[in-house]
Amino acid sequence: MRTKITIIILLLTIPVLNSCKKENNNQSQIPYVHVSISLDPNSTEYLGLNVVNGWVPLTGGYRGILVFRKSTTEFAAYERACPYDWDKTTTRLEVDSSGITVYCPSCKSKFLLLDGSPFSGPSPYPMQQYQANYDGTLLYIYN
Repeated sequence: MRTKITIIILLLTIPVLNSCKKENNNQSQIPYVHVSISLDPNSTEYLGLNVVNGWVPLTGGYRGILVFRKSTTEFAAYERACPYDWDKTTTRLEVDSSGITVYCPSCKSKFLLLDGSPFSGPSPYPMQQYQANYDGTLLYIYN
């Protein structure tokens, strides 16, 4: 009898546990791509990074990487796949003319380049961020 009750409880519990997993967090579903990049942000090859609030696009990641210079010693690196609809389009996130916000041409979500947070559009998710460490000479971007 106890075995039957245990089985019934388990059968009733499994759908409840599975329903919790169905919460769609698209950001975590952007396919993983190994990233390991080192560059000199003060070189002429990366002119956009020579100044604070400058940015450059890089190849790598799932759909590319945006690197943003936050200060003379701080950088941020973001995946260019939209965290909201990465699987519905091949569109990349683009930096707008202000140079401080990023938008998705497909879903129209907008994000702050400073920290990747969404501020407009349907995406509740921030931009996927990579580690960015600067040693004073080289910038290391990795996951």
